[in-house]
Amino acid sequence: MPRSSQRRAPLHHPAVEEIDLLDVLHALSDPTRMTIVQILWAESERACGTFPVDVAPSTLSHHFRVLREAGVVQQREEANRRLTALRREELQARFPGLLDAVLAAAGPIATGA
Repeated sequence: MPRSSQRRAPLHHPAVEEIDLLDVLHALSDPTRMTIVQILWAESERACGTFPVDVAPSTLSHHFRVLREAGVVQQREEANRRLTALRREELQARFPGLLDAVLAAAGPIATGA
């Protein structure tokens, strides 16, 4: 199949009412994923390969999938990049104050770079 006709599989993003508290807490329990969330807290959106974490690209993809499927982040394709944003408003609506409390408890960003 010619490369121009290949497409990535659609990304799964749970609806707000499907976001589960335990899935969110699990997603936030990893230091790399917490770093991603802390950076997105300060920025509206960021390209996936630009996060200052010291993990292999395949591992980073796994972390993004965990965050996305838990409902913590939303990703979209733009040309040849994937952009990631925090689902701040949706999480606040579903679990008021949760993200604020977790981020406050986490302290400053600890990068692996």
